[in-house]
Amino acid sequence: MPHESTKILLPEKEMPRQWYNIIPDLPRPLSPPVSPATGKAITPEELGAIFPMGLILQEVSQESYIDIPGEILDIYRLWRPSPLVRARRLEEAIGTPAKIYFKNESVSPAGSHKLNTAVAQAYYNKKEGITKLSTETGAGQWGSALSLACNYFGMKVHVYMVRVSYDQKPYRKLMMETWGGSVTPSPSPLTSVGREILAKDPDNLGNLGIAISEAVEEAATNKDTNYALGSVLNHVCMHQTVIGLETRKQLELVGDYPDVVIGCVGGGSNFSGMAFPFVRDKINGREVKILAVEPTACPTLTKGRFVYDYGDEAKMAPIVEMYTLGHTFMPPSIHAGGLRYHGMAPLLSLLYHENVIDAVAVGQTGCFEAAVLFARTEGIIPAPESSHAIRAAIDEAIKAKEEGKRKTIVFNLSGHGHFDMASYERYFSGQLDDYEYPAKLIEEALTDLPKVQL
Repeated sequence: MPHESTKILLPEKEMPRQWYNIIPDLPRPLSPPVSPATGKAITPEELGAIFPMGLILQEVSQESYIDIPGEILDIYRLWRPSPLVRARRLEEAIGTPAKIYFKNESVSPAGSHKLNTAVAQAYYNKKEGITKLSTETGAGQWGSALSLACNYFGMKVHVYMVRVSYDQKPYRKLMMETWGGSVTPSPSPLTSVGREILAKDPDNLGNLGIAISEAVEEAATNKDTNYALGSVLNHVCMHQTVIGLETRKQLELVGDYPDVVIGCVGGGSNFSGMAFPFVRDKINGREVKILAVEPTACPTLTKGRFVYDYGDEAKMAPIVEMYTLGHTFMPPSIHAGGLRYHGMAPLLSLLYHENVIDAVAVGQTGCFEAAVLFARTEGIIPAPESSHAIRAAIDEAIKAKEEGKRKTIVFNLSGHGHFDMASYERYFSGQLDDYEYPAKLIEEALTDLPKVQL
């Protein structure tokens, strides 16, 4: 019997030279983003206050593929193409007839998929003369990636890190500082948004909505500074599609195609990166289940509402149509800090609303159980965010076992958990609880939605 590969590798020359833009393939057009200042469709000039024109044009592009500049490809080559790995030991532990593959994005220098868009965003800002970026980060993966990307392009970066993660993950802060970033816990006394929140609640744990408000405020009030977002926006999702494009090529090398494609979701970037190339296949008639996995503590897709809402707590970011739990939603301090966002990428939200993709919410103790099994079989300690995708992959494999079906399951391992060991410590000591966010609190948070009339 011939040996089958465990790692499916692409040579550098096979790395994607273009990003895939899903906008032309959507079942219906996206609703336009709205200015929080005017209540009307946002103009390029308004977006230009915090974003470079190169990214604004990508945000609205109707081209199916957009060329990746050579300077970005040169940096991508440090870790791309990333391996697609057959999780044989995990399959054996489960006793499933299913084949399980994972795309290992943890091999990037920053340890996650976030560097795919961080490099691109730093490049386009630098090209237009911007010398500094402000941003937010939840778990620290995005802040780390942008700090490294800005280092490569000789730019400054200021990261507002959600306070609960700032306190839980001190080495993430040091990682950002090693690459030249400056880090402030959010909410902070440095912005009017932060000061107002701290005056009401000095012990506020923070969330991504607050951190976004602070970063946007800094960018809007400083001419040399632009804002960079690690998820949600169209161009961010597009930059990540190198993941799925590589995965399709790698599966072709072994004559395989997925029955199920899985990714965790907070704002939607790593899921979009893996899933969108397969969504295109599905729209064109290919049969494939595409599954987004979120926490029960922050159930944006499974319990949220598809409406226009603010992207941040202070109502400074563009208003977009998306699944949301309400911009005032305050999630509990779950240990998957990168998934603690009230909204969801408009692109992903539209696909879910149109029944192109599926979604499921899972509890954090089950996710850590899956993460430990994955670590003990495949050797990689996953980020708590990625453990949601692992949980769903294992559940799909168990289902295949019960049904006696041979399925191919592919998930995105969005990052490693080397700086998340405090979370694992709490899991091993029995200090983690499953928390299901009450529907009543979601309804309360949804009472302050913007009035949009286009």
